[in-house]
Amino acid sequence: MAEKPSEEPRPESAAPPGDAWEQFLRDSEAGVPASAPKEPSARARMVTERLRALDEAHAAAAGRKGRRFGRSRPVAPARPEGWRTGPAWREMDGRASRRRTVWSVVGVLTAAALAVGAVNPSAALSWLPGGLGGGGADASGASASRVDASGVEASGVEASPLAPETARPTGAPGEAEGIPTRERPFTGSPAARWEAGADAIRLPRAKAVNGVPAARIEEALRGTKEFLAAANLDPAVLKGGEPVKALALVDPLEADYLADLRAAVRRPTEDNDPVSAFTRFDPEKVDLVGAVRVRGRMTVAPDTAAEGRALITADYTFVYGVARVGGDETTRVIVRRVLQVDAADPSRYQGTEGRLWIRDLASEIGNDDCREGDGLINPSFFSDLLSASPQAGGTRDPYDRSTSVSREDECGVVSRT
Repeated sequence: MAEKPSEEPRPESAAPPGDAWEQFLRDSEAGVPASAPKEPSARARMVTERLRALDEAHAAAAGRKGRRFGRSRPVAPARPEGWRTGPAWREMDGRASRRRTVWSVVGVLTAAALAVGAVNPSAALSWLPGGLGGGGADASGASASRVDASGVEASGVEASPLAPETARPTGAPGEAEGIPTRERPFTGSPAARWEAGADAIRLPRAKAVNGVPAARIEEALRGTKEFLAAANLDPAVLKGGEPVKALALVDPLEADYLADLRAAVRRPTEDNDPVSAFTRFDPEKVDLVGAVRVRGRMTVAPDTAAEGRALITADYTFVYGVARVGGDETTRVIVRRVLQVDAADPSRYQGTEGRLWIRDLASEIGNDDCREGDGLINPSFFSDLLSASPQAGGTRDPYDRSTSVSREDECGVVSRT
C-alpha cells in the first residue's frame, strides 16, 4: 500500500509568528517598512569587496590557486643484479632506484596579493602561508608562532627545541608567524624549532637483525648518516660542488648506479639530474643563510626477502635558508630525502667494506622551479612571483612528514615555505 501523504503543513506555508505579523501590519500602515532591507552604502560595498579579495587570497593559500612549481621525476638507473654469496654465488634480488619529486616554486599568489605586493611587498608576504597570518601548533602541540630562526620567542625567551622524531607524525606542523630575513631565515617556518646540522641525524641502537650482526648494522647506520650529511649538508656541495665524499661512500659493486650518479654531477640532463640525490645551489644567484635545519628518523627492519639481510630507511627533511645574492630577499627551500640502504651478513653476501649498497633514494624538493637538467635547485623569491601568472596544480605542504614521499611526475604548488 502506498504511504499516505502527511497532512501536516509544510514549514514554508506555516503562518508567521504573531509578533512578526503585527510588526508587518504596523510597518504597512506607516508606509515605511522599518524592517525592510536597505541599499548598502558605497563604503559598505567597498569593505565587502575587500573581504572578498581576502577570501580569495586565503583560498589560494589553501591550495586552490597557485603557480606551477616543480616536477616529480622517477629515475631508475641500471644496477648490478646484486651481491654475490659465498661458494654458491647466489644472486640477490632487487634493483636500486632513484626517484625525484620536485615540488617547487614558492606558490599561491592571487590578484589581490599582486596588487598589494606591487606597493608593499611586506604586507603581501603576510598573506602567504607561513607569513604574518595564522598561528598554530606544531605536531608536538607546542606553539611555534612566536619562535624566530634562532629558536627564540618574540618575548626574548628561548624556546625549547622539538623532541627528536621517533615515529611518523600524525599530521603537518602548525603555521608560524613572521617573514624570513637574512638574519633570521627560519622565521615563519616550523623549522625554527628543528635541530641544526648533522647532529639532528640520530642513529638507533644497533642490534642484530634477521641474521645480520649488530656490528654490521652499526656500520651501515653510520655510513647512512655520513652519506646524508655529505649529500645535503657539505658546504662545498651546497655551493654546486662535486659530492666527492658522498660518491666515495657508494659501493663500487653498484657500478652502473655509481656511474649514473657521477655522470649526473658532471653532465646533468633532464633524465639524470644530480639534485635527485644531492642538494646543490648556484652560488652566483643565492646565498645560503643560517644553519640548515634537519628533522627525521632512521629505522632498521628485516629484509623479508632473504635471511641475513636488513633494510635501513632514513627519512629526513632538510630546510635551507636562501637569500638573493646582492639583496635582502630571503626564502626557504625544503628537501626531503628517503634513503634505503641494504645491510647484509658479510659471511653470506659480498660487499665492499665501509661502503653503502643503496637500494632506493626518493626525494621531494619544495621551492625549485620546473626547469630540468641544470643540476641545481633554483628557488623563487617573492619578487619573482609578482611577474608570474598563477597556475593550478597539485598542492603539497613540504613540512608534512605524516605522508609518504610523492611519486607523481608533475608540477604543483607548495602551500608554504
